[in-house]
Amino acid sequence: MRLILMTGKGGVGKTSTAAATGLRCAELGHKTLVLSTDPAHSLADSFDVPLGHEPRKVCENLWGAELDVLEELEQNWGSVKRYMTEVLQARGLDGVQAEELSILPGMDEIFGLVRVFRHHKEGDYDVLIIDSAPTGTALRLLSIPEVGGWYMRRLYKPLEKVAVYLRPLVEPIFKPLAGFSLPDKEMMDLPYEFYEQIEALGRILTDNSVTSVRLVTNPEKMVIKESLRAQAYLSLYNISIDMVVSNRIIPDEVTDPYFQYWKENQKIYRQEIIDSFSPLPVKEVPLYTREICGLATLEKLKEMLYGDEDPSQVYFRQNPYQIKQTAGGFDLELLLPALPDESVQLSKSGDELNIRIGNHRRNMVLPQSLATLRTTGARREGDRLVIGFSERLP
Repeated sequence: MRLILMTGKGGVGKTSTAAATGLRCAELGHKTLVLSTDPAHSLADSFDVPLGHEPRKVCENLWGAELDVLEELEQNWGSVKRYMTEVLQARGLDGVQAEELSILPGMDEIFGLVRVFRHHKEGDYDVLIIDSAPTGTALRLLSIPEVGGWYMRRLYKPLEKVAVYLRPLVEPIFKPLAGFSLPDKEMMDLPYEFYEQIEALGRILTDNSVTSVRLVTNPEKMVIKESLRAQAYLSLYNISIDMVVSNRIIPDEVTDPYFQYWKENQKIYRQEIIDSFSPLPVKEVPLYTREICGLATLEKLKEMLYGDEDPSQVYFRQNPYQIKQTAGGFDLELLLPALPDESVQLSKSGDELNIRIGNHRRNMVLPQSLATLRTTGARREGDRLVIGFSERLP
């Protein structure tokens, strides 16, 4: 199964891009599911058909679904939900409040991952396209397999063993006082079983022959910065980006003076997107004269995005951006196939790194693990530029 994740800042057009990508894949005969894991679903509006938690057929070879956290919780973690509801009711909350608060913060991200893993394991589709939440939430979702593993192995399992041994001794005293029972071993095992599924998905997410992220951005300063930040953090978790979609570009035929400032600004930022994400391929999509809603408008977007291409292909296989730990700090490796044989100048301000090589300039947003360090210079290694980082700044 091919797994494609669409992400970007809220409002950049990732849902329309995901829907159009699914439409083209289906047209080519790939059995395709477009799944929305964004809590603020708009996939049904994009297809202009009602969608629910379970996949619903949109057209030939194409299905759509919108993740319902309450339903996913009931189907896969019902006993935990009932226990949490019992605990909350014992503390004085009524049934409805207890039901709602039984969904802990972050559960939508976790269930999004579990749902993706389940579809991948079942193998009912050739292509699974994820219309993910805006960038910040999506990055939390994609980091769960690695970060969650540390907590599960170091904290949860040891505490689970202690809780299981102490339960028979403490329960007779605890229940009359608290009004609810302590969790039993079966209850304690469920979160770890979830983690094992997420850990397995983590291996799928880091396989760039299976999984690709496609960043959807707009030619605007703030949107580009967030996209660059997303690239940095995805690289930290070794998740591959194979394409950037630059959306909502004002067409040349728009000559109204009202748009002149926007067109001039976009010209600068369009080039910045190409330079900043090089060597990743960048596809540009013009601003439409109407909202993209329904299969007819998605057909047009599909043609502009892919033409006669197959969107399920891997457009770029190498990771253009890697961070490796060294004895003295970290090395940031950038893939620059046409690296000119000129001196490299570096300047750093906060979490932004400016790289100048001759007349070429590139701005990068650094993850926090590097933002607090100082640069120690750059060196060439084949077609990669390696920048060293060490010592925390005062």
